[in-house]
Amino acid sequence: MLGSLVHVGGMPLQDALARRAVDDGALLGEELLRIGYAGRARVGCPCVDSFVELHIEQGPVLDREGIAIGVVEGVQGICWTELTFTGRSNHAGTTPMALRQDAGMAAARVAALVHALSQRFAGRQLATVGALTLQPNLVNVIAQSALMTVDLRNTDGALLQQAQGALLAGARRIAAEHGVLLSHRLLADFAPVAFDAALVDSVERAARAQGLSTLRLPSGAGHDAQMLARVCPTAMVFVPSRDGLSHNVREFTAPEQLVQGANVLLQVLLERADR
Repeated sequence: MLGSLVHVGGMPLQDALARRAVDDGALLGEELLRIGYAGRARVGCPCVDSFVELHIEQGPVLDREGIAIGVVEGVQGICWTELTFTGRSNHAGTTPMALRQDAGMAAARVAALVHALSQRFAGRQLATVGALTLQPNLVNVIAQSALMTVDLRNTDGALLQQAQGALLAGARRIAAEHGVLLSHRLLADFAPVAFDAALVDSVERAARAQGLSTLRLPSGAGHDAQMLARVCPTAMVFVPSRDGLSHNVREFTAPEQLVQGANVLLQVLLERADR
């Protein structure tokens, strides 16, 4: 998605090359040079009539419902936040509970808050703590620091921003109650995207013309299509993910399902070309 964001002018190339990996701090530009992928082609979006992307669903809905083709109406908004709590290390056996500055406990309470946000806000509010690291990470030592990431997603942009505000307000309150410091930074912030209605209809027609069952749904994951939607009509075709698994070694879509998706994509492009 970073590449497509740069391609459509949503981020300057130099800013993208200066981005660092969340885990080890590696610079994107340096890594591209290291693996021989630092191309010389001019960056920028050419004149594009439309963009249609075929993808696995990466979720359980199509597989569970026995639906062949997902007709994607748009992509939900995404907010990623990194929270860092800084307290004071001390002995776990000799420090009274009331006298602790426990960064780990603060992070644990915020993790519970994150789950509560998914219940509090209407719509398709999703909330996930994806990473949590404690230091010094020893069994008998109160955590001096805790770093966590929070992934919030919703098809409703206003509700997503409300959830983000509630997260930060709650984290500040919890940090104060535990006597720890809180810092935060926004890792990603993408508004929900609605795909082109006519192109979405074309995907549905193409699937039904081939006798395939369809279901309209939003995409829970981010895709290049949401970036291209800034500059041209855009749509997506989903095929089922077995057991809804993705980002998992057991991720699988049957070859015949891939063929069905490819044929729908082909028909949509042919229809678009014949206009």
